[in-house]
Amino acid sequence: MPDHLTTFPLPAAGLRQTEAEKLQLQSGKNLIRIRKRHFLKFVLNIVAEPMFMMLAAATSVYFIVGENAEGIMTAVAILIVTAISVFQDVRSSNAVKALQAYTQEKTRVIRDNAERLIPPEDLVPGDIIILEEGNMVPADAKLVHENDFTVNESVITGESFPVKKDARTENDVIYQGTTVNSGMCYASVTAIGSQTQLGKLGKAAEALSGPKTLLQKQVGRYVKQLAVFGITAFVLVWIINYAQSGMVLQSLLFALVLAMAAIPEEIPVAFSSFMALGAYQLSRLGIISRNPQVIENLGAVDVICLDKTGTITENRMSVKSVFSFDNGKLSLAADGERRRQVLLYAMLASERAPFDAMEKAIVETAGSAGAARLPGSAIQVAEYPLEGRPPMMTHIYRWEDTRIAAGKGAIERILNVCRLSGDVIKTIQEMARGEAAKGYRIIGIASAGCAEGELPETQDGFTWNFEGMLCLYDPPRKNVPGVIGRLHKAGIEVKLLTGDYPETAINISTQVGIRNHGKSISGDSVMAMNEEQLAAAAQEENIFARMFPEAKHRVIKALQAKGHIVAMIGDGVNDVPALKTADIGIAMGEKGAELARGSSDLVITDDNLDKLTEAIRQGRKIFVNLKKSIRYIITIHIPIILAVTLPLILGWPVANIFTPVHIIFLELIMGPTCSLFFEREPVESYIMEAGPRNRREGIMSRYEFGISIWQGLAVTAAVLGLYYVRMKDQRSLEEIRTEVLTALLFANFFLTFANRSFTAHFFQTIRYRNKLAPWVLTASLAFIAVILFVPQVRSVFGLVPLPLPGLLVCISLAFVSVGWYELYKYFKSRKQQNAVSFPM
Repeated sequence: MPDHLTTFPLPAAGLRQTEAEKLQLQSGKNLIRIRKRHFLKFVLNIVAEPMFMMLAAATSVYFIVGENAEGIMTAVAILIVTAISVFQDVRSSNAVKALQAYTQEKTRVIRDNAERLIPPEDLVPGDIIILEEGNMVPADAKLVHENDFTVNESVITGESFPVKKDARTENDVIYQGTTVNSGMCYASVTAIGSQTQLGKLGKAAEALSGPKTLLQKQVGRYVKQLAVFGITAFVLVWIINYAQSGMVLQSLLFALVLAMAAIPEEIPVAFSSFMALGAYQLSRLGIISRNPQVIENLGAVDVICLDKTGTITENRMSVKSVFSFDNGKLSLAADGERRRQVLLYAMLASERAPFDAMEKAIVETAGSAGAARLPGSAIQVAEYPLEGRPPMMTHIYRWEDTRIAAGKGAIERILNVCRLSGDVIKTIQEMARGEAAKGYRIIGIASAGCAEGELPETQDGFTWNFEGMLCLYDPPRKNVPGVIGRLHKAGIEVKLLTGDYPETAINISTQVGIRNHGKSISGDSVMAMNEEQLAAAAQEENIFARMFPEAKHRVIKALQAKGHIVAMIGDGVNDVPALKTADIGIAMGEKGAELARGSSDLVITDDNLDKLTEAIRQGRKIFVNLKKSIRYIITIHIPIILAVTLPLILGWPVANIFTPVHIIFLELIMGPTCSLFFEREPVESYIMEAGPRNRREGIMSRYEFGISIWQGLAVTAAVLGLYYVRMKDQRSLEEIRTEVLTALLFANFFLTFANRSFTAHFFQTIRYRNKLAPWVLTASLAFIAVILFVPQVRSVFGLVPLPLPGLLVCISLAFVSVGWYELYKYFKSRKQQNAVSFPM
């Protein structure tokens, strides 16, 4: 049996601001204190990093064998590595904190006799808060007044069904972290922060970490495979050196050189940095990422599912026409008493303080038409919330000795409960379809008398009279056709998932440019299909009408099962399951429900869909730049690894020219380059026309990985060729080391600029605007100059003066070993242009 309602006086003043400030001094902030990462734990994490452990081992060995200068240098390197780790961690953490500040929701409270929006942490016991459908409850509170109020308490109880709350019963307490499922309420805060039930349970959303994303796993596999190779080679080099020299510690040092060169610890650092900073850059455009790691999915999205109302439309409804039902016929009521009566019942079936755009339009139109409410002595005594498929809702009023019911809902549902004849229903449905084909939302209106005694178990149980129907229009946003067109050009399919009438959905989709065949699939049809049928329908059709949450969820799962990467864009509570199911859930930030925003991965702060294409462009840019960074890391590690191992394996007379000191300083150059320089690279012009990437193919294709290998082998050939020639010329170890290291440093410098694009050659990429480019150029050349021309530093690195001819040879070899790729890109682009200009 439905719960009965009575009226309550609304809170008038709430707390005074001065009282709230005093209470906050006593109670503190409304925050659940999550145990922060201790500094000691942070230090232990750094110490546990492979590079740190290898440096520590090398430092110890240097001091043990009496090579104090090298020991001091590696100790300095440890400090630098630690400083870089701290810098990267703080940088990423600050970006995430900035995102959290952007995504913080405000709470409506009554203070000083006025409604205000305040941060939830500023709530104090005694505050009067106002909550409505889709809000998250910010503190424990006791209901003062409610209307059709249910909450989802799964965060507390684990049960996800809605729980009815009533201010007149013992079930009048709401808890922090729960979400409002329906209705609205005024409530008085009773507990905040750690004193709430959620705080006592020790739960907080921010304390939970989600599963690793696919790209994280792929990056992890790359690093793990290279680490296994590095450890194996480390053992091999140690054994070979020991077998040749019989010196355990000296052999360990040479083996550590290889291990340092082989383990690409820059890759996970670059990944975290790219995602956190990419998310922060998006936030400055008005696109808030609630989870930075999800940015990786943006570049792979190939299907976008859109809700209609409030997403592609303005969520600004107006009543376009009113139809009244008399003597078995439905006709347009342009004016007169029948029009006012239909509007009156529509208004009575709406909330008294409407927050829904449709109900606001109904109340406004009813008021302007003179359809006043029932006399002041009439009160609402009960209601049946919006439910069913398709849905309807009912309000019950008492006036003197009479009770009346007013209902509104989907036209099919209203016609069914009014029990009209089949012919009449068929005629009305045809009229409704005709109006829906104009893009209108169709709402049926009904009334019923209520005898004394118990009310029916369900709202279908009343003896309903069909009053008529309303046609409401919510115009599409002006920029949506352009957005849809750009998405199509980017290779992304767009689908409409709406609860509206099929004809309404087809009309609106045609207006905004969503591809359709003049037909749609209903939510009931979706639920009736088997997996195979639904998979085919989900791919072929773009318009899904009369959808409900379970049906939206099922369509998205069907698309994902076929390998699609799906983004869902919505703004309402009914979109939440779909937002959570999609690979990327995107909510509207301005008019969207708080629960929708909280369930999404991205939030468009000003509801401007133009930013959707920008988000996808940035997502693709972030992935492409990350790929550039990883290709650079792999390429430059190949010559370092082979320059260490091949001379030893081939038994060259002069082997082990590098020490840990040389390798660590090479790593210190490569680390900032890959995580700072490439992250700042601009969007390449082709990126949107290239289409979505296949996320399941991994970070790089075989072709791309092959190019990186060839780049690395080309540099290897240059430095080992120089190594071999100088060795045959009977040069000293220090002379060979000087020239080989110089060639490697210049090759690294050239590789940085060669890898700025996979398609554009140097004379094109030189025009790319990257503020770090001059700094990388200057810092690289300055570092080379310091180790070559400052005697004290040169001595520490075990180098000797390099004459100008030798320097030019090093530069030339480095340039040629990298420059071939620029010629390759140039001729490949010319060939593609010719193929386009002169098709066969």
